[in-house]
Amino acid sequence: MRIVIQRVSQAGVSIDSKVVGQIKDGLLLLVGVEDTDSEVDIAYAARKIANMRIFSDENGKMNLSVKDVQGSILSISQFTLYADTKKGNRPSFTKAGNPDYASKCYQSFNEKLKEEGVDDIQTGVFGADMQVSLVNDGPVTIVLDTAEAR
Repeated sequence: MRIVIQRVSQAGVSIDSKVVGQIKDGLLLLVGVEDTDSEVDIAYAARKIANMRIFSDENGKMNLSVKDVQGSILSISQFTLYADTKKGNRPSFTKAGNPDYASKCYQSFNEKLKEEGVDDIQTGVFGADMQVSLVNDGPVTIVLDTAEAR
């Protein structure tokens, strides 16, 4: 899995001008899945993200997790995170997971986040054409790739 993690003061996702998910303080996650991802990758990513200390404590140090600050998560599926741009000018997306498999992994990942103690998880719609808006807080943007942990 490849996940872009952004600390946000607000974020939302719309489909056809209808808001389907929105949060205030928390994390916006752009989630990409490849066919080699497993339940181990899903559990690892959910655990890391739920406990990642990227929110400021009373001393201004990044020392608190999204759970510690009772923040929300907006999780958006994004197959384009697996774009291969090595050849030509048109990205190839052959490394992105098969849509049926990727959808199951994405749903499982969101459930694992809940199991890890994140209470408010909003999502987009897998495979939909979505418009995502956000205010990046910091800015703080981190990329997590579970292949690096294997």
